[in-house]
Amino acid sequence: MSSVSTPLNPLLQEIRKSPLLWLLAAVPLVFVAAVLWPDAHAVLFILSVIAIVPLAGLLSHATESVAAKTGDAAGGLLNATLGNLTELVIALTALRAGQYTLVKASIAGAIVTNTLFMLGASFLLGGLKYHLQDFNRASARLQAGLLFLATVALLMPSAVAEVTSGAIVAQKLSLGLAALLMVGYGLGLLFTLRTHREVFSGTAHGEEGEAPWPIGLALATLGGVTVLVALVSEIFVESVQKAAEAFGMTPAFVGFIVVALVGGAAEMASAFSGARKDRLDLSVGIALGSASQIALFVAPVLVLLSYVIGPSPMDLQFWPGAVVMVLVATLTAMFVTNGGRSAWFVGVLVLMVYIIFAMTLYLLPPAA
Repeated sequence: MSSVSTPLNPLLQEIRKSPLLWLLAAVPLVFVAAVLWPDAHAVLFILSVIAIVPLAGLLSHATESVAAKTGDAAGGLLNATLGNLTELVIALTALRAGQYTLVKASIAGAIVTNTLFMLGASFLLGGLKYHLQDFNRASARLQAGLLFLATVALLMPSAVAEVTSGAIVAQKLSLGLAALLMVGYGLGLLFTLRTHREVFSGTAHGEEGEAPWPIGLALATLGGVTVLVALVSEIFVESVQKAAEAFGMTPAFVGFIVVALVGGAAEMASAFSGARKDRLDLSVGIALGSASQIALFVAPVLVLLSYVIGPSPMDLQFWPGAVVMVLVATLTAMFVTNGGRSAWFVGVLVLMVYIIFAMTLYLLPPAA
């Protein structure tokens, strides 16, 4: 019997020792509740959020196992890429449903959450264990520069809307910007992983992590979890609007805060774990790499896919407050990563900026 269960032993052991993964019991519950009580939107919303968090945690561990043979720079990129699957699936589901306010709020929220909350919490958690921590500031500068490029691109459709009322102009501009951002992201990958790879290699210090899963189990887990996240996301998006009204939240707040925090759970688990092991290169790479990937790749892809699966084309015109928050988050990231060294109070300052945004968005939500 033990030989039959051997391939799944690492997965079963991880579930047994991690209380967070015990929440996987919510996955079948959310499907049952969707069938029995389809109009209980608040219950479905809560259950779907609870279900997505442990699924994201499994995704994180499987991703770390796949990235075990890479350095921290490439590992951070891989963690950010696969970790963004949760956010991408949720955004695609909302896109197909025509909830563009939720889609745009989730894009902006994911950028701000990764840049401020994930980065700040990593600095804080690592700083509570180590007096000072170093990281590769060249990599952080590049990711912050890519984020600044994306922020400039997000500013333009809003600026055009102030000058002309033509939606066609903003749509054409958004389409061109989407293509340009994807080209910029691709060239950034070429720069960091090929032509100047030695500049972005991680530092050698840090604790060793746990033994990685076998590659077959890790890939199977990635595939299975992605399917489950897609199914749970369907229920989440269908219930979020009614549930938000019941809890006094707007779709913008839900997308900016709730979806970003839930969707980024996988990356956060990896980033926080890396910071506690004194592998801050990995944490910074995941946080800023994920934010720049959402801004330069996920957002343009959603614009292009809106022509195929959306009820109408989506543009990159965000409400002014969202663009300001993304810009401030980018400038904050540039400021705190410029020295290549961190301590716990730096993390506190970054987290306070995020809390200011969350409080403002909840109390004074932008018009849809």
